[in-house]
Amino acid sequence: MDFRRDALHQDILEMVHDFAVEDVKPLAREIDRTEEFPMANVKKMAEMGFLGIPFPENYGGSQMDFLTYIQTVEELSKYCGTTGNIVFAHTTFCSTPIYQFGAEWQKEKYLTKLCSGEWLGSFALTEPETKSGASGRYQITAVDAGSHWVLDGYKTFVSGADVADVFFVTAMTSQLQGTRGISSFIVEKGFPGLSVGKRENQVGIRAASICELVFRECIVPKENLVGSQGKGFEYAGTVLDEGRICVAAQALGIAEGALEETADYVRARKKFGRSLSQFQKTQFELAQMKTNTEAVKLLVYQAACDRDSRESFSHRAAMAKLAASQNAFDVAYRCQQLYGEPAYRKGHPIERMMRDAEITEIYGGTSEVQMRVIAGWMGIK
Repeated sequence: MDFRRDALHQDILEMVHDFAVEDVKPLAREIDRTEEFPMANVKKMAEMGFLGIPFPENYGGSQMDFLTYIQTVEELSKYCGTTGNIVFAHTTFCSTPIYQFGAEWQKEKYLTKLCSGEWLGSFALTEPETKSGASGRYQITAVDAGSHWVLDGYKTFVSGADVADVFFVTAMTSQLQGTRGISSFIVEKGFPGLSVGKRENQVGIRAASICELVFRECIVPKENLVGSQGKGFEYAGTVLDEGRICVAAQALGIAEGALEETADYVRARKKFGRSLSQFQKTQFELAQMKTNTEAVKLLVYQAACDRDSRESFSHRAAMAKLAASQNAFDVAYRCQQLYGEPAYRKGHPIERMMRDAEITEIYGGTSEVQMRVIAGWMGIK
């Protein structure tokens, strides 16, 4: 597979890199400390077209390929895992299902505002009993009340819940049909009965405004059902497949960021009259981590290209997420070892990256879930 980019793609990625270095990196430590959602940077990203990269121009998107979008998530995550999360939580987990499964009027009303950044979006999937997957054990219900739907229940771990304007929500429309009783809805933040619950105090991606959503007889217009009733499980599965490539790109970026920070450090740090980079042990450690990370990059990019070419990519997405997330934490840990005591301090870039890397092995489906997907594709059941 040829991952070389033409001049247009290269210009876009250079623009992303410049923004990441000049605007994202300087704020990363502070927003991790304060947990403040980086709204100013999100607005800048909206103005630069980062929130609509893979969508057609007639909806306000940039009409670029999925690989370019993935590389954008990677580059942003290299300097701030939270910022990478914000982009794909909005784009893949809210805009994409509306684009793929929504009615034309839903795309015109919601997708255009999401692509422009006028509205921010999120995905309300996870519940305490469903963990990070899309299983049929939902407690939230959607009852047909004639002219509208009534949603009751809770969603947890909703990225950007207290700043989002619109949510892609899954709920049970028929408890007796299992996964075939799950449907999807577009829910606006102002709908009666919807409120934001407690904010999570998570270890990493601390400024992503991850909260609980509470639905208490929430009134949702009848026409805000997405696609066909009972298809919500299928839609969520498609979104999760794409989301796994996004999480893999986030993890890849974190590993690359940790390597970049550590390479600069070992060149400058002196020990026994020599820089740390001159010690063979240091060279071998960094060489091994770089090789592993480059191998992961090929797997992530291959998954993105499979998605672009509309080939089956579920197994590739699972492999990319499994490898990238495990590598990200391993690299961050080993980089902390090379740094020593400075990187054990709260707020150090490597310490932050290690915390951010942890979540990539959990959300979007744990590493164990990815291994089950891969084994199933291999015919091992």
